[in-house]
Amino acid sequence: MAKRIAFWMVSVLVVLALYLFLWPVPIEPSDWDPPPVPPFEGDFAENRVLQGMELFATPGTSGPEDVAVDAEGRPYVGVEQGQILRYDADGTNPTVFADTGGRPLGLDFDNDGNLIVADAVKGLLSIDAGGEITVLCTEVDGQALGFTDDVDVDSENVAWFSDASVKWDHHHVMNEVLESLPNGRLLKYDIASGECSTVLSDLYFANGVAVAPDDSYVLVNETMRYRTKRVFVRGPRAGVVETFVDNLPGFPDGISTGADGVYWLAIYAPRNELLDKAGPVPWLRRLIYRIPASLQPKPKRHPFVLGLDSDGKIVHNLQDADGVEFSKSTSAEQSGDWLYIGSLTEPKWGRISISSLP
Repeated sequence: MAKRIAFWMVSVLVVLALYLFLWPVPIEPSDWDPPPVPPFEGDFAENRVLQGMELFATPGTSGPEDVAVDAEGRPYVGVEQGQILRYDADGTNPTVFADTGGRPLGLDFDNDGNLIVADAVKGLLSIDAGGEITVLCTEVDGQALGFTDDVDVDSENVAWFSDASVKWDHHHVMNEVLESLPNGRLLKYDIASGECSTVLSDLYFANGVAVAPDDSYVLVNETMRYRTKRVFVRGPRAGVVETFVDNLPGFPDGISTGADGVYWLAIYAPRNELLDKAGPVPWLRRLIYRIPASLQPKPKRHPFVLGLDSDGKIVHNLQDADGVEFSKSTSAEQSGDWLYIGSLTEPKWGRISISSLP
C-alpha cells in the first residue's frame, strides 16, 4: 500500500511539473531587465496625503477609471458596467448620462462640449450633451483598435489617444503584463476632418495621454516599462521622441495636464518584486501564467499620484501607503483647485483640494 501511494504521489508531481514547465501558453514573453526599483524616499517618500480625499460612491457599479469635469463643474466617470455617470458639482446626485455598452476608460471634453471617450471595447467615441453616442474611430491604418485606453483633446480639437495593445483586450491585461511586448500605439483623431492616424507605435502598454499646454508635444505612459515618453508633434522639434520620466516606482497609468505647468501622473500600484525578477526570465513568466489567477502577483493597495513639471521633475508626491479606503489609482485630473482621482476597480472615486496639499 505504501508503495502504491508513493507511486501516485510521484506521478502527480511529475504531471504537475510537466504542466508548470511545458504546457503550451498563448503568451510569448520578452526578455528584458528592469532597472532597480527606486526606494520610497526622497521624491518618492512614503506618505498618507491621499487619506485626506473626499470619496464619492458609484452606486451599484465599480471602476471609475477616469474623471472629466464639464464647463459647469460637473464630474463624469466611466464605470466597468459600461455607463457614464454624471454628478452634480459637489459630487452628489449621480445619474446615468450615457451607456456605451462597452468599457469606458479615458474621458475628455472636446472644444465643442462633447465628451470624447476611449472605450476599451467600442473604440473612440463622442457623446453630445444629450447623451447621443457617435463612433469616431475603430481602426487605424488597417489595424483594429484592440484596447482603447486614454484620450486628451488639444486646443485645435485633435484627440490624442492610446491603444494599449493590438494583441490583448482589457479582459487579458495579465497576458500583456507577462508578455511585455511593444503591442501599444499612440494615435490621433482630427475631429474636424474625421481622419485617424498613427503617431507612434511599438509602445509597451500605451496608457495615459496628456497634451502640452502649447500643443507642441504629447506625453504617453508606457506602463510595462515604468516610464513616460514625450512625443513632439508640432514646431521645430516635431517628430522627436524622448523619455520624459523613467524608472518610476510603480505602474504609470493615467496622466493629465494640470495648471501652472504641472502634469498629474497616476500610479496604479507600486512595482511587484516577482514580476521584476521574472523580467529577464521568460520561462518564469510562462510558469506564472500557468498557475491559478488567485496565486498570480497582485497589485498592492497603495494609491499614488505624482505631480511633474515640464522637465519631468517631481513637484508633488501624493500617496496613501495604507490603502484601506481606496486603491488602484488610474487617473488624476485637475479642475480648479480640485484634483479628481479615479480607480480601475473601486466602487468610488475621490478628490482632494490642491491648495491643501503639503
